[in-house]
Amino acid sequence: MVDDVRVNDRLTIPAAELAWRFSRSGGPGGQGVNTTDSRVELSWDLGGSSLLPPMLKERAAERLGHRLVQGVLTVTASEHRSQLRNREAAAARLAGLVASAIAAPPRVRRATRPSKGSVERRIAEKKRRGETKRNRRSYPD
Repeated sequence: MVDDVRVNDRLTIPAAELAWRFSRSGGPGGQGVNTTDSRVELSWDLGGSSLLPPMLKERAAERLGHRLVQGVLTVTASEHRSQLRNREAAAARLAGLVASAIAAPPRVRRATRPSKGSVERRIAEKKRRGETKRNRRSYPD
């Protein structure tokens, strides 16, 4: 059974903050497909959670803005036949989303100029290529 959702080494979402919903899912399942609730919806209230510091909560809300509904992040899983495997898939999906949302922004690229040697090599290769094409031309006799 999936309890707490481990996001990274320092962050684990406790089971008390998670809301699970189950329903019937389409797809494979044999005779039990119409009787078992194997589709899983996992919800976490990002806005109401005190788990994240304000800076990380702001960053996550900004990055997950299109996925949040009134501050709640919901993921679904219905790709497996069993509810347990769908619970694990939903927990992994939620952990991945939260981890990428709170990750530090990438370092800003500092513009650099190409080296003198690389510029010379590029121009020499262009001249060689042009010479090859020039040699292919047929001149009228």
